[in-house]
Amino acid sequence: MQPTSCNLAPRLRAHRRIACEPRWQPVRQFTSPALAPALRTWLTDDGSLTARLMSCGRGAFSVQRQYQGWDVPLRSERTLLELPDRQLALVREVALMLGEDAVVFARSVFPVSSLAGSLAHLRRLQNRSLGAILFKHPGMRRHPFELALMPGDCDYLPENLQQAAPAWGRRSRFEIAGKRLMVSEVFLDAFTPWQESLHVHRTQRGKVNSAFRSSTR
Repeated sequence: MQPTSCNLAPRLRAHRRIACEPRWQPVRQFTSPALAPALRTWLTDDGSLTARLMSCGRGAFSVQRQYQGWDVPLRSERTLLELPDRQLALVREVALMLGEDAVVFARSVFPVSSLAGSLAHLRRLQNRSLGAILFKHPGMRRHPFELALMPGDCDYLPENLQQAAPAWGRRSRFEIAGKRLMVSEVFLDAFTPWQESLHVHRTQRGKVNSAFRSSTR
């Protein structure tokens, strides 16, 4: 499958301007020839990506925040989260690091209505891992993955994380006590589909893809 073409427009650096969205599609549309088995196991794994990266033994795991601010989510994000067109959300973008290498770019969208009560603390994540927090919630549910193959220079990625090669990404909608949020993760050049034991990070199996039979899109 070829990456989606993207006509880049000048960005307004007052906030993260994304002129061209990746073409997200349900995971079932990606056949084995389009997606190598070793990579598929990472893109479709329903456990904590943070825990899996930490178990790789490829360097110390850390989170580097790239951007955080209030913004109107992208069109497909509003659809996924069932948000009105002009409703603001907190957008957070980070690089997941192993040692000195950025291996995954993650973008999270928190509707303002979700940042109340037990989830209010998500406003103040700083450089902490969101995944480490989400997977501790016993009532967490996750919709099926959507995948995209995007150009490495697409402006969905911050400038400092752009690359020459295309990048695979995934995203899904989480629900906790009726509150929704979205997380997308793009696997960068420094990532390799490492093979390792999976039992460490699969603490929430059975609460993810099997919890919802279809996407909201």
